Amino acid sequence: MTYPNLIRLASRFRLVLGSRSPRRVELLRATGISFVQRIPAIEENPRSGEPPYDYAVRLAEEKALEIAAGCGPDDIVLGCDTIVVLGDQILQKPADPDDAHRLLSELSGKQHVVYSALALARRAGLLKSGCELTTVYFHSVTTQQITDYILSGEPMDKAGAYGIQGMGSFLVDRIEGNLDTVVGLPRSLLDRLAGEVLHC
Repeated sequence: MTYPNLIRLASRFRLVLGSRSPRRVELLRATGISFVQRIPAIEENPRSGEPPYDYAVRLAEEKALEIAAGCGPDDIVLGCDTIVVLGDQILQKPADPDDAHRLLSELSGKQHVVYSALALARRAGLLKSGCELTTVYFHSVTTQQITDYILSGEPMDKAGAYGIQGMGSFLVDRIEGNLDTVVGLPRSLLDRLAGEVLHC
């Protein structure tokens, strides 16, 4: 798939990826554009009564704006956030292996929704933002399978305690939607937002 708007945007501005995720780095690099990486440092806690969609978008916007404040006038920052929602519960990154075990046990045999939000910002302020959803169906897995997976270390820095593109793929029966969304960087959404920025 090609991303013409993103390519044009990256040719006119320096793109800054505001994320520590190596998976997002890989997905963005695969588009063929050049970019630099910066790590945001904001609190990631939902507000009381805040819907998951709003929470994901707010975090992406806050990350983009935080980094953009320290960038040059010709830089555009891409902020990202991915959350896992089971029912009405937002599943954060696990605090420790026991928490990872709890999260994966709750997800076993059920469907959940992954929200991936993106925001583009410059030093002068927010440009565009949006969010994409994908439904994920988990196999029923055993306690031993969960324990073995946690011992790999992979779940510990991921929302919902799993990585669909890594060893955690065995957990997933199927998805309805975009795989990029589950990994954390919906590139079709990014290309659309890039096009909106170019036509502002």
